[in-house]
Amino acid sequence: MVTVTGVGQKSKHNFGRARLVFPDGTSRVTVERDPEPLYIDRGEGSYLFDVDGRRFLDLHCNFTTLIHGHAFAPVVDALTRQLQRGSCFANPTESEIELAELLCGRIPQVDRIRFVNTGTEAVLFAIKAARAFTGRSKIAKLEGAYHGAYDWAEVSQAANPDNWGNPLAPKSTASYRGMPASVLDEVVVLRFNDVGGGRRLLSLHAHELAAVILDPMPSRGGLVAPKPEFIATIQEIARSNGILVISDEILNLRQSFQGASARYGLLPDLVTMGKIIGGGLPIGAIGGREDVMKVFDSSAGRPLLPQGGTFSANPLSMTAGLAFMRHLDHAAFAHLELLGNAIRDGIGHAISTREAPLCVTGAASLFRIHPRAQTPNDYREIYPTSSGQTLMKQLTRFFAENGIILPYGAAASISTPMTRADADLIVDVFAGFLDSQRSVLDTIAARSSLE
Repeated sequence: MVTVTGVGQKSKHNFGRARLVFPDGTSRVTVERDPEPLYIDRGEGSYLFDVDGRRFLDLHCNFTTLIHGHAFAPVVDALTRQLQRGSCFANPTESEIELAELLCGRIPQVDRIRFVNTGTEAVLFAIKAARAFTGRSKIAKLEGAYHGAYDWAEVSQAANPDNWGNPLAPKSTASYRGMPASVLDEVVVLRFNDVGGGRRLLSLHAHELAAVILDPMPSRGGLVAPKPEFIATIQEIARSNGILVISDEILNLRQSFQGASARYGLLPDLVTMGKIIGGGLPIGAIGGREDVMKVFDSSAGRPLLPQGGTFSANPLSMTAGLAFMRHLDHAAFAHLELLGNAIRDGIGHAISTREAPLCVTGAASLFRIHPRAQTPNDYREIYPTSSGQTLMKQLTRFFAENGIILPYGAAASISTPMTRADADLIVDVFAGFLDSQRSVLDTIAARSSLE
């Protein structure tokens, strides 16, 4: 049943106020608007309520962060107690040790850990740690993969057909006007799942590379599963040439009890974490091999890599993260896997029975729908056409009209409070969208058959 049409009057009013104090009316570029953003009043479990009192099933979860949904009671209780004791101190607290013990005990390859405040900081310091450990400066990264707002990590994050260059040797492209050319020169760009290209490019630059940073299943690269031979090749070349492997699991740590690297057979030297480990509060973390993490060691004087932050390991984030992660047990992951499979299978069935030119990818608690018939292998293959972009915008709008927030062009995620009825609703709304767009989909399919 259609429950919502457009944004409400209070959201429109708020956006008018916001345009007077923010450059584009928003406080971050990732805020979606159609044409105004939806302003949220509160969250409860797997649902959001906007300022106009309307309820939405949330498939955004604040960029996949809220794996236990909104206002998770154990986190609320733990934070209430901590706030009464203090919000931040210059000295360490027991809560940071407890969260570190949990993560080091759970995530393979994480012998030691360092907390920061954001995923961007985690990637920034992981790259710096690799440079400090190896004495080299260059890094390699995947085309189209998002790793936050550190210059080197941003290279080719938003490459497009006009600038991404030869498929056998992707160009390093700037993500913003004025990015130093020297940064572009220090990043080797790989295509995801390109085994031969990965081997050739890493070998060619091996003596200059400090690290290769991988997202095991890049969300902006389509939430496509990595080929085992791609993972094996990257590891083999890296190991034989003293290149560190950084696994960016800031988003994908939610793929299993032990994270995404364990799921796909990756054995990284460093792991970046964030999102779910903070229980809904700002956080980031760098973990890894004891010898590599020793670059942060200041016990004998100035470390090879100094790192600090006024709010790093603050007790609120530590307390919330600990409560969140303690309840993210094997049973929780089994529930998410079951629901995720039901949603992906249901969407796939709706597509196949209607012969629609779409496909679905993802794993565990993540899924993504693509305006193309064939499952993509990498970022270039998921890059949408203008008709595809229009279709996906209509999909997001249709979901919103039916009381579901579905991110546009990004990873959709589910949370532990969701039920099989919620999964069925997602599939039913998607099937309704396909039926409503029959003529448009037929046109896209006809064009695709001619290409």
